[in-house]
Amino acid sequence: MTLGLWVLAAVFLTGAVLGAPMGLAMLAAGFAYLAVTHQDPGLVVDQTMNGLYNNYLLLAIPLFIFVANLMNASGVLERLLLLAQALVGRFRGGLAHVNVVSNLVFSGMSGSAVADAAGPGLIVARMMTRNGRYPAGFAAATSAVAATLGPLVPPSIPMIFYALIANVSVGAMFLAGVVPAVASAGAMMLAIAIIARRRDFPAEKPPTWRAIGPIFLRALPPLALPGILLGIIYSGIATPTEAAAIAAAYALVLALVFYRSVGLAQVYDVISDTVRQTASIGLIMSGAFVFNYAVANENVPQLLRNTLVAWNLPPVAFLLSVNVLLLLLAVAIDEITILLVIVPLLVPVAEGLGINLVHFGVIIMMNMMVGLALPPHGLLLFVISGLTGTPIGAIFRETPPFILTLIAVMLIATLVPGLVLWLPRLFNFAV
Repeated sequence: MTLGLWVLAAVFLTGAVLGAPMGLAMLAAGFAYLAVTHQDPGLVVDQTMNGLYNNYLLLAIPLFIFVANLMNASGVLERLLLLAQALVGRFRGGLAHVNVVSNLVFSGMSGSAVADAAGPGLIVARMMTRNGRYPAGFAAATSAVAATLGPLVPPSIPMIFYALIANVSVGAMFLAGVVPAVASAGAMMLAIAIIARRRDFPAEKPPTWRAIGPIFLRALPPLALPGILLGIIYSGIATPTEAAAIAAAYALVLALVFYRSVGLAQVYDVISDTVRQTASIGLIMSGAFVFNYAVANENVPQLLRNTLVAWNLPPVAFLLSVNVLLLLLAVAIDEITILLVIVPLLVPVAEGLGINLVHFGVIIMMNMMVGLALPPHGLLLFVISGLTGTPIGAIFRETPPFILTLIAVMLIATLVPGLVLWLPRLFNFAV
């Protein structure tokens, strides 16, 4: 291990331990490496920034963030929640089931787990705790775990990052996430059904069959958004970035013209929030690009690839090892840092072992799902705790059944690649 790598690791870990934002910690580590190895920072920054901001695909990220923020502000959630309640509220633990279904649907508009937690997750958690119908910890844990579906459901922002890292088709990644996402949602609902029966949670009064039709029609315009988005991508009409722009325009028309639920002042607030969130992601990406430049300059990915390939490690053993590694890292490091720093080291190894990179990407996304709700560092647990005022300890106590359920689905997807690749192959994607 060279002096440069020691300095890179030491500065990064010091920044992380001191609580510095991950983007700044990676930037500091990268520039410290450049100083020690006597490289021109200006040239490196020019190369990495050109690679970052000349990538057309990245334009989709702020557009999807804008769609999520606008949908949150426009009252669309109320219509989706009514539909979810009409469909699954009648079962025991009905509102917890509503939480999962509404998050699954909203993920198809937001592409962000945090947006799901702050949107349907927060609303349903408040509904669940009203009049003490459900324990606050269970309501908050359900909202946090249901929001983890975001990385798997298209249009997933982490999937766009992975497609950029692994040089795979965004369209193939979006399709590959659908079956695991539905399977994960079904597994969550099975866990909820078992818990609800044991703890005697209530069911909701179902609407009349006559009322379901109007409820569905009111929810149809926002429900059409994921279909429009995926339809124009897979028909070849538009690229994912162009589709993101169309989705943003559609959401704007829904909010301003169709529903008339927001004004220009609220749209300005939505744009401001989108800019701030995009800048935060941009800082992390900038730090990751400089950090990864240092790692690549030391030939670490190639050395790791050659070492593991020389060991003749079976692909399944490698995938299981990656699952363990990422879950251990998720205890201490946030998921975006893992995706931008650790995953680029693993992709060449997976490729060298003959693992399908689309399948590998979905396994990475499923690990991110679990990591987002995994104590003690799970981001969504702290987000929902802050939004609802529920003590974090009460949420931690309710998460283990859901975490075990998600891990079980992840293991099935790891061992059965056809489950992940079936849909992309059906649509003739080269995977």
